[in-house]
Amino acid sequence: MPTSIITTDDLRDFKLELLDDIKNLLSKQASGKLKKYLKSSEVMDLLQVSPGTLQNLRINGTLPYTKVGGIIYYDTEEIQNVMDANRVHHGLNS
Repeated sequence: MPTSIITTDDLRDFKLELLDDIKNLLSKQASGKLKKYLKSSEVMDLLQVSPGTLQNLRINGTLPYTKVGGIIYYDTEEIQNVMDANRVHHGLNS
């Protein structure tokens, strides 16, 4: 299997893409087009992330979730809170 080298620029680009995807997800919710609670598969589709990435976001505490009867749910309002808490402001001193 070929090895890929991931640079800090790659990680920054991924983070910005992920934040944009979450922002789009939340704007859909604000316009009433999205449910309040999403299942893992819905979050993966909307954010374009793999099951492993979503699991890592849960494990490291980035994305809060609720587990009911073996099904994991994500509250879009809590995702918005995560987005706000991790907002990056690009300015002249960054």
